[in-house]
Amino acid sequence: MSEHASLLQRHRAVMPSWLALNYAHPIELVGGKGSRVTDAEGATYLDFFVGILTNMIGYDVPEVREAVERQLSTGVVHTSTAYLLRGQVELAEKIARLSGIPDAKVFFTNSGTEANETALLLATYARKTDQVLAMRQSYHGRSFGAVGVTSNRAWKNNSYSPLNVHFLHGADRHLPQFKGMSDAEYIEACVADLRHVLATATGGDVAALIAEPIQGVGGFTAAPDGLFAAYREVLDEQGILFISDEVQTGWGRTGDSFFGIGNHGVTPDIMTFAKGLGNGFAIGGVVARGDLMDNLHAVGLATFGGNPVSTAAANATLDYVLDHDLQANARRQGATIIGGLREAAPRFPIVKEIRGRGLMFAIEFADPETGDPAPELATAVMEATRERGLLVGKGGLYGNTVRMAPPLTLSDAEAAEGLGILIDSLETVNGARK
Repeated sequence: MSEHASLLQRHRAVMPSWLALNYAHPIELVGGKGSRVTDAEGATYLDFFVGILTNMIGYDVPEVREAVERQLSTGVVHTSTAYLLRGQVELAEKIARLSGIPDAKVFFTNSGTEANETALLLATYARKTDQVLAMRQSYHGRSFGAVGVTSNRAWKNNSYSPLNVHFLHGADRHLPQFKGMSDAEYIEACVADLRHVLATATGGDVAALIAEPIQGVGGFTAAPDGLFAAYREVLDEQGILFISDEVQTGWGRTGDSFFGIGNHGVTPDIMTFAKGLGNGFAIGGVVARGDLMDNLHAVGLATFGGNPVSTAAANATLDYVLDHDLQANARRQGATIIGGLREAAPRFPIVKEIRGRGLMFAIEFADPETGDPAPELATAVMEATRERGLLVGKGGLYGNTVRMAPPLTLSDAEAAEGLGILIDSLETVNGARK
């Protein structure tokens, strides 16, 4: 048995069966530089999924590595939040300023799941109710409360929840009742449904709406621009708070705005973040209005949240994003790739839709004869791209979407290379059905 086969066997013996691995023959990544990674067998790949949107500015970035090494050289890798943490304060100042939230304060966690739990705590405590609104097809994490506001059966193990949740339309315009609607008509229908939900399904005193500006696990589905502004008008009538889950859409990835919610012209009461901020180091958090953040009466802390090493990496990463205007690069490279895919898509009957914004884009697949979701085609395209040296991810309510989010540092040449591999892979998989 090869060393690789042995590692896979050991993985299956001690790791849970639901811990999914990509590819029929899973790979072990052992090296990385820039936008590329190398596996244990020496194959090199252009990485368009970067650890699920987490290695946001690529691999082995000197500025991040040196910041972490400086912190390690002090001998202090952890103190807990019982002590002043300079790097944590500096990072919070930057995030508060960038958020646009008035009088913002920041609390750091270890992950997006933890961040969303904290946001839900802030909102339900402030409003003194367990009633929460969320979006259909959403995903907000794997913990008890986060699963409660997740609307995707593939990621939901039970119906138990500490919250009383009602799910809204907004990223599901593929449904028959919305067919053929313009953006304005769809928004009008969704707002009418929101009012109906509030009037019929809730007991008043709803705490918050939590929503992803672009749904991550949902396959990069998104509400049309302006929906959340229209929702916000209704929410404000009843004092309902708005939480924007920016775990995947933050830090300029969408190109058009620094946080995804900016495309809707709305400033939320609370935003959550994680993933790319640490460029691979574990960090997440919540930025909220100061009155909401300070409102909790019990003592709180985060043992590991915002620790010195993670905040060193995060400060360096955020500075790099801003100093190099990576939001503009995301807009430019995303336009190249999304435009190229849309131009090529009519040649491939298996492609149902090309969607995305900036360096956050997806290809949805359907059976050409029936129109039914085709997860097997998404899997086939994943395998085809890997064979050609490109790593991508998968998602969607039915697992029929290939989703991609390259590093924000992606170059013109790498964008062209990735686009070429994607089109070649689509040609191969589409041709195999003939």
